[in-house]
Amino acid sequence: MQRPEFLRRTGAAAAIFVFLALVLGGCNYTFQAGAGLPPHIQTLAVIPFENETSRFELTQELHNVLLDELPQKFGVRTGSEEYADAIVRGSIRNYSVDAPSYRASADRQSAEVLERQVTITVRIEIVDRENNMILWDNSSLSARGEYVEASEVEEDGRRVAINRLVQDVVDGIQSNW
Repeated sequence: MQRPEFLRRTGAAAAIFVFLALVLGGCNYTFQAGAGLPPHIQTLAVIPFENETSRFELTQELHNVLLDELPQKFGVRTGSEEYADAIVRGSIRNYSVDAPSYRASADRQSAEVLERQVTITVRIEIVDRENNMILWDNSSLSARGEYVEASEVEEDGRRVAINRLVQDVVDGIQSNW
């Protein structure tokens, strides 16, 4: 038994309509888990960290990287502490330079350092000002940056450590949701 032409056309039109509704409706769907900051956070203030070390340049270096990277990674604007939706604050707790890789010198009387390692430890928290709650925190976030003694300087290792710290912050925020 064949269906009349009208029913075939209506069925095809209905199928096209349902298909378009699903496709276009899917364009508005976003999955928030793991997406970073809550949707109401549009501005972020990065406060210079307190520095508990004797390396005073760390405050500015860390602040600059946080200020450049966090807004970019989460699609928010920077703002002043007074008006921002969220605040990033913390302290630099420890800074050390170690020599994990060395070998005996030719005269066997001393050691030749091959590689040095900068370690930076911070306490950090990101606070949602609207809901007055801590979105993410870590009281002992630590990162290392290695540099080759023969061809690089401590600042190279420090830069690597700071970039790793900031990436760990980004990863922590994203995994928190």
